[in-house]
Amino acid sequence: MSDGALSQDEIDSLLAGLDPSAGGSPSPKSSPAGLSEPELQSFGGILAGLSDTHAQTVSMMTGKDATFSSARTDSTTRDGMLPSLPDEVLAVKIDMVGGIPGDHLFLVPKDTAVKIASLANQDESLADLDDMAISVVSECISSLTGSAINAFTEKSGNRSIQSDVADGAFGPKAIARLPAGDFVRVSYELTIDGSPYKLWEIYSQTFVKDIVVASGGGAPAQQPRGGGGMQMGGGMQMGNQMPQGGGAMGMPQMGYQQPMYQQQMMGQQGMYPSPVMSQPNVQPVQFANLGMGHPGQESGNIGLIMDVYMELTVELGRTKKLIKDILGIGEGTIIELDKLAGEPVDILVNHKLIAKGEVVVIDENFGVRVTEIVSPMERMADLS
Repeated sequence: MSDGALSQDEIDSLLAGLDPSAGGSPSPKSSPAGLSEPELQSFGGILAGLSDTHAQTVSMMTGKDATFSSARTDSTTRDGMLPSLPDEVLAVKIDMVGGIPGDHLFLVPKDTAVKIASLANQDESLADLDDMAISVVSECISSLTGSAINAFTEKSGNRSIQSDVADGAFGPKAIARLPAGDFVRVSYELTIDGSPYKLWEIYSQTFVKDIVVASGGGAPAQQPRGGGGMQMGGGMQMGNQMPQGGGAMGMPQMGYQQPMYQQQMMGQQGMYPSPVMSQPNVQPVQFANLGMGHPGQESGNIGLIMDVYMELTVELGRTKKLIKDILGIGEGTIIELDKLAGEPVDILVNHKLIAKGEVVVIDENFGVRVTEIVSPMERMADLS
């Protein structure tokens, strides 16, 4: 009679990935994260259809021809991921929120990020990733994530999947904020203007699992016969069969509250309350009145955000210092800036240059008088 301890043969079988109770036969293959190979392949299949969309996004932002290889999906850990990364990476964390939450980020090598930012800003001399360059690459990553969310929504039917605000940070690969434990790694080969580049996309295993389960392999749930059954997914879908014999309607799951029209139908035999479904008749054209008196649709829409606060800053100048010089700064230290005396200062909105001006004194406070508005073409190039 066994005392509950494992024998050496059983320990060796477990280490070899075998099931000792099955006479040494291999156990079902699965990833370290607990995701089976079919689940990883199913998730990879969703992302594989985004290659052309991702390429168009990068091409529009850079103005150059771009191609994306098919996504290669596998499961790994932080220790397994770090050796494959360059010494410095731009980590753009943009978590999934809403209907199916989970950790999500892109890891962009420095050369890839510099290439995207330099082409987007039309600055071929760009060599380092400053705040402006990080912002440009983060905007590109947001667009790629938006395309992925559209694919997840289409496959799962969950229309409440959203992404958080992109947060980019450049530095050594060891400080990249990778998910704890096992996660799913998606590897891409990116070509811009004929030059090859790499980037990686990271998903938490819980998010991948939920997406695969919600997708159900693409097979829609079957409706029960003889009744107008209701199925809950990302949105509500009504069965297209008429109830026979006045039978009661199947009750929905997931804590969905019984609507009033369903209560009425349960007391009326042979009636299907389809007119109720057409009551929310909302048409976007009804909002055209908001744009009256303003030329173009964009002028009408911008009125909806007129009361939103934005950060406006005035920059006197900048400079770069060695760490040893910064540590030596004390009271009375004079720091020389890159601006000449009397040169206009920069006026920025959310760190984007929009105008230049001169410093004035209003009572006892500093102010700035606008002397030049940056041309629309320069502003559009800066925001792209």
